[in-house]
Amino acid sequence: MDAAPSALGVWDNFYVIIGSSAAALTGLQFVVMAISADNRVRKVSSDTIDAFGTPNVMHFSAVLLVSAIASAPWRSLAGIAVALGICGAAGLIYAAIVFRRAVRQKDYDPVMEDWIWHVLLPFVAYGVLVGAAIAIPRRPTSALFAAGATALLLLFIGIHNAWDTVTYLMLEQQKQQPRTPSEDKR
Repeated sequence: MDAAPSALGVWDNFYVIIGSSAAALTGLQFVVMAISADNRVRKVSSDTIDAFGTPNVMHFSAVLLVSAIASAPWRSLAGIAVALGICGAAGLIYAAIVFRRAVRQKDYDPVMEDWIWHVLLPFVAYGVLVGAAIAIPRRPTSALFAAGATALLLLFIGIHNAWDTVTYLMLEQQKQQPRTPSEDKR
């Protein structure tokens, strides 16, 4: 019998928690996008949404996918290694696309924090996932910790970026609202 069931079984609760969190936060991201469609907030192009909004849903979805992969009843570690490797490689490709979109969009001038959280950290996370997939057959315990850390990092990236979007939209909305005479006296 292969070590896959015993190696993965100890991770069940972890992946239930972060997978459920990612699914719930994906729904909340849809609420954020609905708020951004409000007429009182400055309109942004689909390029900007593709660069700074859609990646959050993709990162949450990646966490959900990694959770599903790690929770599947694998008979061997080779299967999970291949699945996580494909997920990580697809994430790296998507991170490159996000970088290109962030550079091309014209509605928002990204600051250093944006480059770190929207581009650099996702590249790191998906790269670590690929590395974990490669290492699973030789060092399953360490590799599974790396995959778990990657899923957690992607969850935190999504949370940070969604919060950043909400605060940006709130501040933009405040700029758009006319001040009342009582506010001018303060």
